[in-house]
Amino acid sequence: MLPILPSWLRSDNSAQRGNSNQGYLRSLNVTVSTRAEEMAGVESLPESAEVVEMDDTPTPFYVEKHSWDGVREIIHSSRKYPGIIINKAPHDFQFIPKHDDSGPHSHRVYYLGELIAAVEYLLFPLSQATPHHGMYSREEELLRERKRLGTFGITSYDYHRESGLFLFQASNSLFHCRDGGKNGFNISPMKPVEIKTQCSGPRMDPKICPGEPSFISFINNNDLWIGNIETGEEKRLTFCHKGLANVIEDPKSAGVATFVIQEEFDRFTGYWWCPTGTEGPEGVKIYYLLYEEVDESDVEIIHVTSPALEERKADAYRYPRTGSKNPKITLKLSEFRVDNQGKVSTEDKELVRPFEVVFPGVEYIARAGWTKDGKYAWAVLLDRPQQRLHLVLLPPALFIPVTKDENERLKFVEAVPENVHPHIIYEEVTDIWINVHDIFYPFVQTKDEEISFIWANESQTGFCHLYRITSVLNQGCYRWGQQYNDFKCPIKEEIALTCGEWEVLARHGSRIWVNEATKLVYFQATKDTPLEHHLYVVDYEVPGEIVRLTKPGYSHSCSVSQNFDMFISHYSNVSIPPCVHVYKLVGSDEDPLRKEPEFWASMMEAGGCPPDYVPPEIFDFPSRCGFKLYGMLYKPHNMQPGRRHPTVLFVYGGPQVQLVNNSFKGIKYLRLNTLASLGYAVVVIDGRGSCQRGLLFEGALKNKMGQVEIEDQVEGLQWVAEKYGFIDLNRVAIHGWSYGGFLSLMGLIHKPKVFKVAVAGAPVTVWMAYDTGYTERYMDVPESNHQGYEAGSVALHVDKLPNEPNRLLILHGFLDENVHFFHTNFLVSQLIRAGKPYQLQIYPNERHSIRCPESGEHYEIMLLHFLQEYL
Repeated sequence: MLPILPSWLRSDNSAQRGNSNQGYLRSLNVTVSTRAEEMAGVESLPESAEVVEMDDTPTPFYVEKHSWDGVREIIHSSRKYPGIIINKAPHDFQFIPKHDDSGPHSHRVYYLGELIAAVEYLLFPLSQATPHHGMYSREEELLRERKRLGTFGITSYDYHRESGLFLFQASNSLFHCRDGGKNGFNISPMKPVEIKTQCSGPRMDPKICPGEPSFISFINNNDLWIGNIETGEEKRLTFCHKGLANVIEDPKSAGVATFVIQEEFDRFTGYWWCPTGTEGPEGVKIYYLLYEEVDESDVEIIHVTSPALEERKADAYRYPRTGSKNPKITLKLSEFRVDNQGKVSTEDKELVRPFEVVFPGVEYIARAGWTKDGKYAWAVLLDRPQQRLHLVLLPPALFIPVTKDENERLKFVEAVPENVHPHIIYEEVTDIWINVHDIFYPFVQTKDEEISFIWANESQTGFCHLYRITSVLNQGCYRWGQQYNDFKCPIKEEIALTCGEWEVLARHGSRIWVNEATKLVYFQATKDTPLEHHLYVVDYEVPGEIVRLTKPGYSHSCSVSQNFDMFISHYSNVSIPPCVHVYKLVGSDEDPLRKEPEFWASMMEAGGCPPDYVPPEIFDFPSRCGFKLYGMLYKPHNMQPGRRHPTVLFVYGGPQVQLVNNSFKGIKYLRLNTLASLGYAVVVIDGRGSCQRGLLFEGALKNKMGQVEIEDQVEGLQWVAEKYGFIDLNRVAIHGWSYGGFLSLMGLIHKPKVFKVAVAGAPVTVWMAYDTGYTERYMDVPESNHQGYEAGSVALHVDKLPNEPNRLLILHGFLDENVHFFHTNFLVSQLIRAGKPYQLQIYPNERHSIRCPESGEHYEIMLLHFLQEYL
């Protein structure tokens, strides 16, 4: 049985200290995944080890030792290059076809990035329209953590195609500007206009009303607002939040995605515009906003207090630990009307029955939106174990006006037609877990009684693939006492568009592009190899041949134009830094599937690499678990025959992440190159649990995180040592951040004879203290998986750690709001209790990502110096 955590160690009382330090905002263009990967070091053996009689007997290679200042100079020099190579690429493209004499393949392309000259193609960087940026608000700072953003400036924007209106957030304010391209390429730069406000605090998540672009919406102080950019009028739509400083007394929000939804489900908004407006009596225009209302009254509170003596400010977060209560959720509708004089009136609407009655057993609203014709809202609903998914249609008539008068409410309920009810148009069930994705493309209905759509499904074959599905909408009458499953619609047709032991990319914002005129769907996948992402196209009407559009030997991230005649690819490989090229699709219109890409323009060419850069070598090996495993090896730059080098096993190892692929290894991996330049061998292995290899491969971690990953890592390490001959298996360090920090500790606990030292960054040390959405997906709730939680919690196994000093270094940001400092606090208390040696490096003003340049540099120096002295 798992030990009960004492009350003084529980998250609501943990003395975690920190504040929103200004230095944190001086971003190094480093994200959480960046901090999961760094460098390693060295030591020496007795002189007698060098006295060898036989010439072919390997001898140790010793990395030159440096003073602290010497290590600092090495790190300082290595950090000169990443800014030149990384995070400069254009992204978030918006194609705008031009209707003039420029030709059939004529577009303007708007994007986020730095200014790059046009080459036969108009390229306008939205970030150049940014007013000078100030410091971030707390809300935006936390959102940037969830999105893993490491750059300044505009990070997202909304665009209204018909009016050419852009809307974006910058400098803690909102701005709008318009596409000014009317005369070929001769356009002047857009001039952003600040949208003034009477609201206190930042306005977050701005969006344009699709039906009337003079109206915008935003979140202010956890409530939903609309504003008119022409008149300056603003109106509050919801009144959930009281605006109190005390988190305990103010638990509700409207239109805001909670921590777990952002962090574990990649949903960063909590409201969705209906794409169409409707005409009411006397010329009144009616517009709808679907939004999620959240009540976190029962969710535990984490307190984080700054260690800075001059401030001593506390911050508080709602954080649901695994096994504890999640927020109460519901979907609501905000209706606002505009009469012919421009007067706005609003009405808040709720479901005809409480959410938990309409959708029993639903724990998470993973995705939501509207069908293109605005006839239905839709939602992706998950149960708590995340093993059952429902795709549901919600007619707007299912929502009735909110009223406190029960008699009046009863009248509204009775007025809802009996044939108005939800439609469960698709269901997925698995005994592993469901990976939520972003691919849902509903076609406009041609028959009232059915709906067709394209959907990605992983649970059917174990690999994520595209399906074209037609569901018959139940037209019967329902009494609200009936079972939820009675809303389930029969599937008329389900056609697989892709198949095989490879993955369509559907997670983390991946999307598809559907050309209804030619019946083609463009998608990104790993069909050729799990190491490369490519753009493919297939006929969704008569699926058959799948055509690859991007060149092999690289990994691509693509964006397809709205009229499907062009695409942009951001691509690279392990040897060549990223470049961004525009391609047009040429060929016969009679056979659009076989149109071929032709280079059209360059938006960015590959930058230079550091003079000492040597790309890693990708390898694979057949593992004992039955899967082929992939890895990367950074060979020491100064290898000598017969010498064995100290080795760093860099690890992440958890679900949703793939480290080994044929793309340029950016800022996080350039540090691994620095290690290789000093004489270290660096090994990276994607074992069972990593993504892009199918659900069975990833699902090997089900209910036993930390129990299978190290075996794959050690097997790969030994395979590399045998194949290459220069790995010194007596001097191996294991290092990672976040899940990689957790596995670094696991490695030293279970394989102390394999790993001489471990460097664990921001590790999860007791799974009972991590959040519901992540932990329960992979580990179930604690009461159902006692053995798994106990075996996977490193803080409960410190007795197995070695007693020798200088073998363990722990690093952690004190303000970490993801893997709270509680984890390290608890681990250290257990280490002290067990009398175990350790070293600890705290970064007082850093969160889960180390962003402040000074902190980042110190971390790298600390890491390299530790390895240099003790490996």
